[in-house]
Amino acid sequence: MATEESGLSAGGRAEPDLHHHGDSEAAPGLLDFAVNVREGTPPTWLTERIAASLADVAAYPDPAPARDAVARRHGRDISEVLLTAGAAEAFVLLARVLHPRRAVVVHPQFTEPEAALRAAGHPVERVVLEAPRFELDPGAVPADADLVMVGNPTNPTSVLHPAAALRSLARPGRTLVVDEAFADCVPGEAESLADRAGVPGLVVVRSLTKTWGLAGLRAGYVLAEAQTAARLAEAQPLWSVSTPALAATVACCEPQALAEAEEWACRLAGERAELAADLAACGLRVTPAASASFLLAEADDGARLRERLRAAGIAVRRGDTFPGLGPNWLRVAVRERPTALRLTRTLAELL
Repeated sequence: MATEESGLSAGGRAEPDLHHHGDSEAAPGLLDFAVNVREGTPPTWLTERIAASLADVAAYPDPAPARDAVARRHGRDISEVLLTAGAAEAFVLLARVLHPRRAVVVHPQFTEPEAALRAAGHPVERVVLEAPRFELDPGAVPADADLVMVGNPTNPTSVLHPAAALRSLARPGRTLVVDEAFADCVPGEAESLADRAGVPGLVVVRSLTKTWGLAGLRAGYVLAEAQTAARLAEAQPLWSVSTPALAATVACCEPQALAEAEEWACRLAGERAELAADLAACGLRVTPAASASFLLAEADDGARLRERLRAAGIAVRRGDTFPGLGPNWLRVAVRERPTALRLTRTLAELL
């Protein structure tokens, strides 16, 4: 596990583009394995709820019902809930409100937390987890870090860190931000800290984008100590979360939605295992113990392979824009079996 200052990656490589995301890889006509949003979403019942909310768009958004729904869903006090325009807004608010002396981001992970910190003028130190397992060692995080950011399960590695390891990073005087955008990919939301009120300095960031296919709606939320949630709210623009996003948040917290998400997470586990086996059979080195809706794999001359796949009509996510990874790494979204087979058959032909 390595520690490095942002600005130069390990081995002297050029700084990766922190604002490059999977949607940059997708294009009309390409089979999309680059964007890690659940296939076939949003479901009809959810689009109907969102459409019904449009009758109220002449009025300013009222976040109270959605805050209450999120609080009940996670067993938290409503004062510990802040609704946001997706997880990305949460990271920007944290960067605006916090004034860390030593900010540490655990990589490889979603790059927007670091990008937000840097945009706000905060120096960032990276703790880079080691391939091939990318396991979190709490002892590698500097003891005097007063801000630590980590994903769970982590994008792009798909690794799920034990809740106990994450809790061990919390301490008075430190803000611990855990990005749980993919937590509902895990059956039972194992290892989630969303319902762990009382952990000092803990901030959990959630998103509705991945499971429910709402990237264009921008719906997410923060769970934090009441004082922290209030500080973030003060920095947030008025009416930041739209009425349709609020309606979606309420709907996705209801029991039937949670049951559907759990059923999908269980089905996803089987689809992910099948895809991992197929990728390995094609000669790719797949990161073990994956838990999210995507796989991270390493290939010989991965950059060239990605371009060959693109020429064959398939988009996958490049890995070299994630600190700690190089051009041979690819992130592949898990799709339903018939779609996945189109990818692996093409890989078999190319390799």
